[in-house]
Amino acid sequence: MDMGNQHPAISRLQEIQKEVKSIEQQVIGFSGLSDDKNYKKLERFLTKQLFEIDSVDTEGKGDIQQARKRAAQETERLLKELEQNANHPHRIEIENIFKEAQSLVKEKIVPFYSGGNRVADEFEEGIQDIILRLTHVKTGGKISLRKARYHTLTKICAVQEIIEDCMKKQPSLPLSEDAHPSVARINSVMCEVNKARGTLIALLMGVNSTETCRHLSCVLSGLIADLDALDVCGRTEIRNYRREVVEDINKLLKYLDLEEEADTTYAFDLGQNHSILKIEKVLKRMREIKNELLQAQNPPELYLSSKMELQGLIGQLDEVSLEKNPCIREARRRAVIEVQTLITYIDLKEALEKRKTLACEEHPSHKAVWDILGNLSEIQGEVLSFDGNRTDKNYIRLEELLTKQLLALDAVDPQGEEKCKAARKQAVKLAQNILSYLDLKSDEWEY
Repeated sequence: MDMGNQHPAISRLQEIQKEVKSIEQQVIGFSGLSDDKNYKKLERFLTKQLFEIDSVDTEGKGDIQQARKRAAQETERLLKELEQNANHPHRIEIENIFKEAQSLVKEKIVPFYSGGNRVADEFEEGIQDIILRLTHVKTGGKISLRKARYHTLTKICAVQEIIEDCMKKQPSLPLSEDAHPSVARINSVMCEVNKARGTLIALLMGVNSTETCRHLSCVLSGLIADLDALDVCGRTEIRNYRREVVEDINKLLKYLDLEEEADTTYAFDLGQNHSILKIEKVLKRMREIKNELLQAQNPPELYLSSKMELQGLIGQLDEVSLEKNPCIREARRRAVIEVQTLITYIDLKEALEKRKTLACEEHPSHKAVWDILGNLSEIQGEVLSFDGNRTDKNYIRLEELLTKQLLALDAVDPQGEEKCKAARKQAVKLAQNILSYLDLKSDEWEY
């Protein structure tokens, strides 16, 4: 239909659809909760568009009715997606973990900056546990969940970093006020910076409703201006002292940009992160080596070269930059386990091959352990090939096979033989490691 002769109702519906389309990415990427201001803003906007669509008069014409129906369906789809993003079970899980972090900060950190003596050891242990649990929250590749997890991790890791940096510093002031009149002002600024550090932590964790990031930024910038205006009379030690305090303030200012940075960049999307790409490259090569081994007509010929290359891959993973990102740290940890498991598989295969060439007599219990190790080697090969989740029948079968081997090892009586005791202990550890590896492969974690 020519645009000049298009029915006004159709034109109006197209305008509404264009407006709805303009906020689609905001809805898809919405990572907050249903009580957030932005949620209510998007909800009001979409609801208003629904009313606008409903008010379009179709004049009983079929084409206009269809156009109105399509526009309404698209708007309702975005409203539904917005609601799902805010109420997704894993989004609620992220929020609950964050609330635990808030409680920890209120209990251990806020008192510290209010005159407490020290940060309790329980804080470090508690915050590490919270960070680990957050990295294991499943996002299913959903942008809103990845953003929510990234935002939450960024704030908690920032608090951890601020505390660690503070704890590394000497508790006494570096210079005596007798050295120069300007030292007294620098010392005073240091006290203000320490208070600002506590305020910043409270802001990042949402436990301070009386302060704002903008006001704190102005306060810190003012402190830098005060320090810049000081006359240090060319005294190198005072100049260095002032520079250290300025550096401390700039670090705090950097943390105030976290929220804006997270919303204006795609830092939450680790798919194109350099460190993740390096890890993926290592994993790709590891899988190629694994497939070559499992499909080879004569695997022993590949054992030595494969182990050497796998050790090299471990070295490459050691060089991966973590970028202070717990998700990258977890991705690297898992990759290391993947490579080490394949090395262990080769080591056991080599040991079993070597055992075939030995014709000496041995204790029955020791032989029983080696028979079980042979079974574990076969099962481990299956586990290495497994590519499913915990609901798969094959997962349940492999788990049962490994449990049976553990029970068989438990039934072996060493009869006082130290060699047999050691062998059984190693076999139990191997079986447990294979079970853990099976769990790791099937937990559907993603960065």
